[in-house]
Amino acid sequence: MEKETTNVLIIGSGPAGYTAAIYASRAGLNPILYQGSQPGGQLTITTEVENFPGYPNGITGPEMMEQLKSQAERFGTDLRYGMVTSVDFSSSPHLVTIDGTQQLKAKTVIIATGASAKWLGLESEQRLNGRGVSACAVCDGFFFRGQTVAIVGGGDTAAEEACYLANLCKKVYLIVRRDELRASEIMQKRVKNTANIEILWNSETVEILGKEEVEGVKLINTISQKESEISVSGFFVAIGHQPNTSIFKEYLALDSTGYIEVIKGSSKTNVAGVFACGDAQDKEYRQAITAAGSGCMAALDAERFLANQTH
Repeated sequence: MEKETTNVLIIGSGPAGYTAAIYASRAGLNPILYQGSQPGGQLTITTEVENFPGYPNGITGPEMMEQLKSQAERFGTDLRYGMVTSVDFSSSPHLVTIDGTQQLKAKTVIIATGASAKWLGLESEQRLNGRGVSACAVCDGFFFRGQTVAIVGGGDTAAEEACYLANLCKKVYLIVRRDELRASEIMQKRVKNTANIEILWNSETVEILGKEEVEGVKLINTISQKESEISVSGFFVAIGHQPNTSIFKEYLALDSTGYIEVIKGSSKTNVAGVFACGDAQDKEYRQAITAAGSGCMAALDAERFLANQTH
């Protein structure tokens, strides 16, 4: 049976994937988009989005993704449920396998598989996710103005987010598992010189307390094994993100943490006709608006690539 061939295959359905779909559809490229295991991406687990331009009263993450999805559909994107499970970028058109069984050929591929926040793995963390538990201080810190919050992590992200929260919140506890920070010298200094940040060394989170929303955190001291509790209304996890890129590692250049490397100022990867956008290639900004912008770049890059093929 002849395999289906598409001009543009978009893998992933967050702001990057949907924006790429909107642009590719409007360019008459009839893209196919596979939504993956979490249609709508990370924003579907975000309650309020207040920092995306054009929504003066804010919007919920799921609502926003629904709107982006219907905009992509309106212009003719072929939206499909399913998970891309493997790829073969060794020849052109590229061969992609969906759900382990079905295959299709793509003249260009736009990767928008995003990244997943690393979590501590506590039951209470998942239960209170979106009710005071967050993996993005820049996205959600605003909701905790004037309150006391905790953030867990010891690297640059945790240090930066602690400082960011300190500008908004009355008090910030930084929960660190060891007796030192992994963050760069400059970030360590900044944290230690911020009056309303208190570092809790050698501390691990046992449980996030609260029935309907976060009320506190139960900690254990890793040296004395003594348990203690602190009262907080927000709990931020800043132990890193994992880009969802493992199925591409055989063909694409990834950095040491698994993010796809793109040619600066573009969405081009090291494989001709394969483009990457959103959090799969961005460990720096990780915002809905920057993901959407890079999705637009990927669609334009794919359009130009196809135009050059036909000449």
